[in-house]
Amino acid sequence: MEKVRLGIVGLGRLGKTHARNLVSEVPGCELVAACSVVEEELEFARKNLGVKKTYNSYDDLISDDEIDAVVIVSPSGMHCEQITKAFEAGKHVFSEKPLGLEMDEMERVKEVIESRPDQKFMLGFMRRFDPSYQYAKELVEKGEIGKISFIRAYGIDPSTGMESFVKFAKTNPSGGLFLDMAVHDIDLIRWYTGSEFDQVWAVGNNIAYPELDEAGELETGSALATMKDGSFAIMVSGRNAAHGYHVETEIYGTEGSLRIANIQEKNLVSIYNADGAVRPISQNFPERFQQAFVNEMKEFVKIIREDLPSPINPEDGIQATKVALACGKALETNQVTKI
Repeated sequence: MEKVRLGIVGLGRLGKTHARNLVSEVPGCELVAACSVVEEELEFARKNLGVKKTYNSYDDLISDDEIDAVVIVSPSGMHCEQITKAFEAGKHVFSEKPLGLEMDEMERVKEVIESRPDQKFMLGFMRRFDPSYQYAKELVEKGEIGKISFIRAYGIDPSTGMESFVKFAKTNPSGGLFLDMAVHDIDLIRWYTGSEFDQVWAVGNNIAYPELDEAGELETGSALATMKDGSFAIMVSGRNAAHGYHVETEIYGTEGSLRIANIQEKNLVSIYNADGAVRPISQNFPERFQQAFVNEMKEFVKIIREDLPSPINPEDGIQATKVALACGKALETNQVTKI
């Protein structure tokens, strides 16, 4: 295949990030179509990205014979249905996480994907493609820190996005804080340990934004998990970091430890003023994981063009969602929950 011809559905903040990358950063592909129910987003695709075809119907998008593959960046609750339709239309599929919100629908979509081995599927756990996380993975596999004992993971969005999230959450359920945000940490913990989760316990609160109670969402949550290999993990997820986007992962082993992005600095610039010495940090996930998003799309295009196996498959999505849902259940019941 000379070039992979792509269509994208969903042009919100992350959708725009993927679309820009496909147009300017990813060789071997062409973004030929975009789909959205928001006309302004389609206008963005036409004017800013030079996309030739725009659709407000997903069915029309996947019926386009010019499209080889679909990139799904729609709300989480739509993923399974859209993946299934795209596969039935003969398209390769990249879908943002999570794979789905319910176990039964994910099992069904897994069957659809596995029934069509000539079509590629890849799930968007982009942190596996971040250079720092990849380097840490290499060190773990080389035995540099011995056997993993426990992992501590933070993932907290900037408080600047809270007001818009509160409005969004009232009509667009995210599946809960653990499925919306901690799912990345869950995937990394599985990736680093090579083990599955055994049981979880969780707590959470809505102190700054109590109105999230009505939407069934959390501002901040934490989960303690044990793994089947005997290690354990502590995850903290939130939406209210005053200083910017805060993501960090610590991996403790029997012979040492690794810390990834304790505070992700924006660049090498230091500001010296009345506030003292200030080091600006990344303000959002597209900025922090800019290269990771590019790398994962390069990988998706590569597995199609070279007929390679996908590095992230439906089972990865099922296991991550299973753990996230168990965290939600543990929070609700205030009990340790077996996976």
